[in-house]
Amino acid sequence: MTTNTADMFPRISTVGYDGLLVSFADAMAEPSNRAALAFRGAIDAASWDGVVETSASLASAYLRFDPDKLPRTEIQDKVRHLLAQQNWFEAPLPAGRRLWRVPTVYGGKLAPQLDDAAAAAGLDSMEAVRRLSDTKVRVLTIGFAPGQPYLGPLGPEFDIPRLKELTPMVPEGALVLAISQFVLFSGPTPTGWRHVGQTAFRCFRPDAPQSFALKPGDEMQFLSVSRDELETIRANNSDGSGGATCEAIAG
Repeated sequence: MTTNTADMFPRISTVGYDGLLVSFADAMAEPSNRAALAFRGAIDAASWDGVVETSASLASAYLRFDPDKLPRTEIQDKVRHLLAQQNWFEAPLPAGRRLWRVPTVYGGKLAPQLDDAAAAAGLDSMEAVRRLSDTKVRVLTIGFAPGQPYLGPLGPEFDIPRLKELTPMVPEGALVLAISQFVLFSGPTPTGWRHVGQTAFRCFRPDAPQSFALKPGDEMQFLSVSRDELETIRANNSDGSGGATCEAIAG
């Protein structure tokens, strides 16, 4: 007998002594990420006494609780009841989201793996830049490094594999691509993803009132600019914005 994997979700799993993980899929897709973000937002809005922390990943929501205030059986019942309230795969995303438009240099010496990524996607470099620059992507989750976003989904043509060997180092603000996602690096790091764009945007701003510039559910668009334009932005912006604009998303 064949089991329909969709019937396995949402799935509640125990994480250690004081955690629960609510999974909406085994892999990231727009509906499963939407569900994770919306469900995490609903838990936060419910303000259950005894819930200490929540977070959302690509396709799941995590909550940590104080077992002395909120026994495991009680929190599990609360979670099951909340899950039954609606179809989370089609739920509205949390309020307070923002759209960031970030000036980005694609290709050249600043982002030398664009041509390779375009070829892997079956495109010439100009068409790849047009599609990447036109696409709005969601902050799917924050992770790996402080304030660092995973962004997507990109079009299926950009479902390209990671590199077989690591690039030894790419700089802060590097925009890298693989598996229909971007990552915007919050600091210098090695990577197996292709370096296709370069920004002056700082995801992690330790001296700012809000050290993480981005929140899960925000949207970003990486607009193509010249290298000279980016250098002008660097010279005239010391706040870490990298020349980006930010506006509230209605609804």
